[in-house]
Amino acid sequence: MHFYTLDEVCEILAIEKPQAYSLVRSGSLRAIKLGGRGQWRVEEAELRAFVDRAYAETEAEIHAHNSARTAERTR
Repeated sequence: MHFYTLDEVCEILAIEKPQAYSLVRSGSLRAIKLGGRGQWRVEEAELRAFVDRAYAETEAEIHAHNSARTAERTR
């Protein structure tokens, strides 16, 4: 089992730290707090699941957009 710090998550996803905190706090990216300071950690499997969901959501948006454009052209 491998855990990433939020700094590592930021680097992997090419996002800023406030955005990473927002993803965690909203529940979009599952994370746990460890240690006395309560530092966030994201399990590798959770990060992969987050990315997979993002791909699925993006594909659905693209499909919906393309379907709408096709419907407009057939009118």
